[in-house]
Amino acid sequence: MDKVKVAVVGLGFGAEFIPIYQRHPNAECYAICQRDQANLNKIGDQFGIERRFTRFEDLLSLDELDAIHVVTPIADHAWMSIESLRAGKHTASTVPMATTVEECLGIARARAESGKVYMMMETAVYTREFLYARELVKTGKLGKIQFLRGSHQQNMGLPGWPGYWYGFPPMHYATHAVSPLLCISGTQAESVVCYGSGRINDEYAQKYNSPFAVETALVKLRDSDLACEVTRSLFDTIRQYRESFDVYGTKLSFEWEQTAGGGCVVYSGYEDAERVEIPDYGHLLPKEIAPFTGHGVYDDEHEHTSFIQGSGHGGSHPHLVHEFVRAIVEGRESAADAKTAANWTMTGICAHESASNGGKLITIPRL
Repeated sequence: MDKVKVAVVGLGFGAEFIPIYQRHPNAECYAICQRDQANLNKIGDQFGIERRFTRFEDLLSLDELDAIHVVTPIADHAWMSIESLRAGKHTASTVPMATTVEECLGIARARAESGKVYMMMETAVYTREFLYARELVKTGKLGKIQFLRGSHQQNMGLPGWPGYWYGFPPMHYATHAVSPLLCISGTQAESVVCYGSGRINDEYAQKYNSPFAVETALVKLRDSDLACEVTRSLFDTIRQYRESFDVYGTKLSFEWEQTAGGGCVVYSGYEDAERVEIPDYGHLLPKEIAPFTGHGVYDDEHEHTSFIQGSGHGGSHPHLVHEFVRAIVEGRESAADAKTAANWTMTGICAHESASNGGKLITIPRL
């Protein structure tokens, strides 16, 4: 397969992936889909895409279409992924994979039955910061991992967000905080205990029967002596946006920056601390899409440094596209395949179940 024909479904955040597919040497943005006809045409005209659809179902019957990338509201992720896989399409989905354990298991079954590639497009495991920390672990510089912590705090109380967000259970969107911990430790979550703290306003709490302002979990890792901590908040808790992880080792420890622009910290010796400049990892990508990490790339032909609009998620978007496309071309499972994505997602779902039951220990289903 020289070119993977991909359709992007959902053109808000999803539109950022279109030019990456267009420039990837093994991909083609074959079609786009959105219910809003006006925006569909606006984006189609902007990127020169002729095949435009307002109905997701119409994509499923396109025999020549190889893959579908779902970037729609959360409630649509599970059913669209399942229908896409059942239609014989390789499938990528933005996070979270789903909002129930049953949906996660259903996607895993559909992937197994179809034999197609599934990938949850988790930005947190392709940020510059994650790739840097993973390098510390893989090279042995960090030593043995002793503990991990993830945090995703965001105050979404201002108007302007889609209505389904208000009152959304924090841990139902926990993958940004969970996935770096499980990915860097190289194992899956086994069980979780979680407590809720504080209370959001009654109007929000009633929507999902979820009153907690903050949910904090302790997660036991499978076949490991490690546990990790995950904290998540969405409403009525004041903090600058922070999507972070920390890794503590026997030789070095890595901590995410405390405030935006403050710089990540590496600890060494006994109490030595150094702010580090995180490098770009565009060199891991084909030269055609490397600039989409958001860093300047030298143009040999025109002898100048050019910049292409990059992602706001730590330069992760081109890495996600490349992994999805190469998994299809190479006939292998993706790095965030259905079983992995289900474990990352169910960790948060089971954490919320635990909090709703006063901190009950919940075993995460094994795939």
